[in-house]
Amino acid sequence: MELQPSSLQRMNEISSLDDLTISDKANSTGYPDYVYLNAAKIFQNVHVEKPQDQRLVGYGTLTNLPMPVFEDEKSQRWSFELAFSALKYQDFLEDLMIDSCFYPSNPTHDDLTSLVVVMLYDFQDRKFQPRLCLADEEEIEEVREVEKSLNSFKTKIAASLARCRIKLDILTIDYLLPETVRKKQERASTLPLYAWVNTMKTSLEDVCSSLVRDGFVKVKSITELEGLTFCQDLHCQDLLGFPAHLRDDLCGMELFTDYKLVIQDKSRSLAAHSVKALMNLDDDVIIGSVASGLTIAHMSALTNQNTSKIFVCGVKTKSQQEQLQHFFTQMQCRNIKLIPDTFTDIDPTNPRLQTAKMVLLLPPCSVSGVSNPVDFILNENEDAGLLQDISRGSISEDKLNDLAKHQEQIMTHAVKFPKVQAVVYCTCSVYPEENEDVVKKALEYKFEGNKVQPYRLSPPVLPLCSILEIENASEKCFKLEPSETNNGCFVAVLTREQDTSGTVSVKDILARAAAKGLLDGIETTKPAKKERRKSKPATQTTLVSSETQGRIAEFLKKESEEATDIAVRPYISSNSLFRESKANISIPPKGLSKAIPSMSRMSPVKKSLSRSSTTERHYEHCRSSAARPRLEEMYVLKPVELTLPPVIALSHSSYVCKSKSPPHLSYFHWKSRYSLPRNSLTQTSSTNMSKHNDTLQTSPAKHPRPWL
Repeated sequence: MELQPSSLQRMNEISSLDDLTISDKANSTGYPDYVYLNAAKIFQNVHVEKPQDQRLVGYGTLTNLPMPVFEDEKSQRWSFELAFSALKYQDFLEDLMIDSCFYPSNPTHDDLTSLVVVMLYDFQDRKFQPRLCLADEEEIEEVREVEKSLNSFKTKIAASLARCRIKLDILTIDYLLPETVRKKQERASTLPLYAWVNTMKTSLEDVCSSLVRDGFVKVKSITELEGLTFCQDLHCQDLLGFPAHLRDDLCGMELFTDYKLVIQDKSRSLAAHSVKALMNLDDDVIIGSVASGLTIAHMSALTNQNTSKIFVCGVKTKSQQEQLQHFFTQMQCRNIKLIPDTFTDIDPTNPRLQTAKMVLLLPPCSVSGVSNPVDFILNENEDAGLLQDISRGSISEDKLNDLAKHQEQIMTHAVKFPKVQAVVYCTCSVYPEENEDVVKKALEYKFEGNKVQPYRLSPPVLPLCSILEIENASEKCFKLEPSETNNGCFVAVLTREQDTSGTVSVKDILARAAAKGLLDGIETTKPAKKERRKSKPATQTTLVSSETQGRIAEFLKKESEEATDIAVRPYISSNSLFRESKANISIPPKGLSKAIPSMSRMSPVKKSLSRSSTTERHYEHCRSSAARPRLEEMYVLKPVELTLPPVIALSHSSYVCKSKSPPHLSYFHWKSRYSLPRNSLTQTSSTNMSKHNDTLQTSPAKHPRPWL
């Protein structure tokens, strides 16, 4: 048979053993023995089991092997990457073992086939070069035997690889992979490394300064990352991006070992910041799953450690609880409460969770939008079985339906909590069955009775930084498509619809009005017993009560007019497409003292303000009101009693005061018993006060000076 010119040219391209490789890992010297053994155990659990009539290679009867114990994070990542690479090329490696006669000529036990496959992949990946073994490395007998057999068949395996490439007319066998898998593999090589700043231990400014001192350069865009550079993310202000090749170097830096910077996929930070944008100062949060604990710690860093609590569901075992508590202690998280029950088993009317206003859901998904699945699964403690579908580039319909069904159960259960005002749902999937369809079915849930308002799908609460994000936001969901700068992500925000029935409690009305700054200077709490003895006249009580009622009525009118607007309650800060990524939190004004009964948790600063005198509160109110537009109908004028100094007759021939009685001190007494207009000072009184001051300045003092 005469070869075509193209085939001859192809043979010349691959005639050298140095070209017979899958990747560019030319300088690799192999892994330690224990990495091969651990990778074989992982591969044994996730490999594709073929039907009996299509099976060429047997893998024994061992299944569901316990996950190996890893010495450190690096060896864990090596083992998973090696197992995943062998899984992607499983069909090809099996054909290579048969075509080169390695499998028939080496009747090893089938339980060692997984070890042969992972070592065969690494053998050809490092261009059939011998492995460099360290002197103090622990030898594993099974690994050394398989390595010796592969070296004896090196020429036959290389020839079989060359025949395969010629037959398929491909330059590298990377083209054997499905197109979706190949594109993910290409994106993973350039995907930036994201890390969020742990503000419980440091600040963003300090982290950036430390990086600059270590030789890093801050760039403006994620596309400019190369060498020792970093940049600030556009969606999350506390998120930094680094070049992917710096992973090992970054993990050894003090900022990372001290948990001041925490490496995590960007999608999880987007979910945490979506909850943050909806929260009030003292709102509690429910997180439906544990995962790795990184998102929980990030959520804790974004909330107030003294006023907000984070309830985490699904901490079943005591060892898991101890491990998480140790991790949270290292992160300096103080407001996390662990619950052993799974989220769907918790009663929505549980009294312990009635203070929770937000629910964050990160359910298991297909991870179809992730380009670096190994890093994601290890970081988020996801199921390693997902690697099997990811290696094939698609997920079976049955498994997709099972995932979607579980996600619907979680989502439907979240909307049953009567006191919850918003639900944030996040996945890393590109399938509508796991995203839009789940949200749609949750919105279709029918509530029993009329006491609980239904949910609505709200627009994204995160900044939109590209035209594609704006187009995706037209569906009222935040989407990031998989790209060279980020993994795919889907975030949906469900909020309660506006209550237009007029049955809102007085406590909620006051809290919502105070959050908008409408109750400045109004005391709504009951006075103490000592204060009741000095109670105000009935006319004053009526004045404040009518003023308060009028203001609340005006507030409710505005609320009803804004019912058709995007915002729902005070839980959504702003729904503009472009805005600052730092969300505004509804915080009561500084001048507000004991004005909101529902805000039981107040910071020490606010408590001290509530104990201050009436004069100090008035001063704080005047100072804070200067920064915002003055609306006269928003303020209650407090009646005061003004005590003026006596009018002193002065001699025409001398400026010396001849009055025998010492003059009264000229200062204002702020009281609330009588009302006196501000313009009650006559011109004569002002003139007398001026002359009296001149007298005191030009003559020796003949009276005590208590104001000094």
